[in-house]
Amino acid sequence: MLKVVNGGIEILVEDWPGRLGYMGLGMAAAGAMDNLALQLGNLLVGNALTDAGLEIAGGYCEFEATDTGVLALTGADMSAALNGTPLPLWESVAVEKGDLLKFSHFGEKGFRAYLALRGGVDVPVYLGSRSTCLFGSYGGFEGRKLAAGDIVTAVKDSSAAGGGTSSVTGRKLNPKYIPKYSNIWELRAIPGPNSSPDYVTEEGMDYVFSSPMKISHNANRAAYRLEEVPDYFWARKDGGKGGSHPSNIVDHGYNMRGAINVTGNTPSVLIADGPTLGGFVCVANVINADLWKIGQGIPARDKAAFTLVTVEDAIEARKERNAMFEADDLFLS
Repeated sequence: MLKVVNGGIEILVEDWPGRLGYMGLGMAAAGAMDNLALQLGNLLVGNALTDAGLEIAGGYCEFEATDTGVLALTGADMSAALNGTPLPLWESVAVEKGDLLKFSHFGEKGFRAYLALRGGVDVPVYLGSRSTCLFGSYGGFEGRKLAAGDIVTAVKDSSAAGGGTSSVTGRKLNPKYIPKYSNIWELRAIPGPNSSPDYVTEEGMDYVFSSPMKISHNANRAAYRLEEVPDYFWARKDGGKGGSHPSNIVDHGYNMRGAINVTGNTPSVLIADGPTLGGFVCVANVINADLWKIGQGIPARDKAAFTLVTVEDAIEARKERNAMFEADDLFLS
């Protein structure tokens, strides 16, 4: 359906929830960084929530339609244009063979956009998912980001609703359900497994939950690195048998996705393609309902602000998210 004319910064095939069940073998789940934008895009074009789409990081890319179809653009506003006319976000749009879709770059808020194609992106299913894991070079489109000349097609025998493309063309997301983008991303998180009092002081954990931390320029699909924590963060002088620094522990599995991992004095939020185990503390975990926000943080510009919540809060937030997908007023048309 689409030919890549310019691959821009990074275009990947991703689905949700990704490649689950293989962390014990060292394989990250991968999947969309902003699963909420992808899933809403899928619903706009009549797909299942789990179908694969295109994740566009940064922008500067261009596509040519190779066939007729329907697509929806969601996520960060990158001033995309279809044949020179601005392409609306959060709305399903019909395309014709030869149409040109061009992206500028990310703006003031948000870093990743998503293209949902009616039917879902057709790439081989690998271990239960179509998602790309860049750091393992598997899944998605040949295990890599898309490049000029690549052809992206839609699944023909998909779960997309019947009635032809006219049944979803022009469908708009109700504005009340459009995610709110920011430059300070509030991430609800649960403490543990390596926190106060054994590894981190109470003052250190208070710092995590009261001090917005700037996202480093060194942020990617494996980890979003943040500014350093203060020295009073640590409850011990060294890592004992784990190593010389208090952040060291004897290797154990990481609480992926969303672990707030601290290496030295540098915290990182481990996400889609992140490591599944290691020898550093994980002081808290971002709840599932807020994972989508992490990948929309703009490196070297935005900040992450963690808010303390309970397991019960996390469960309720996930229920609310699932209910939203089934809301009667999700679409305007």
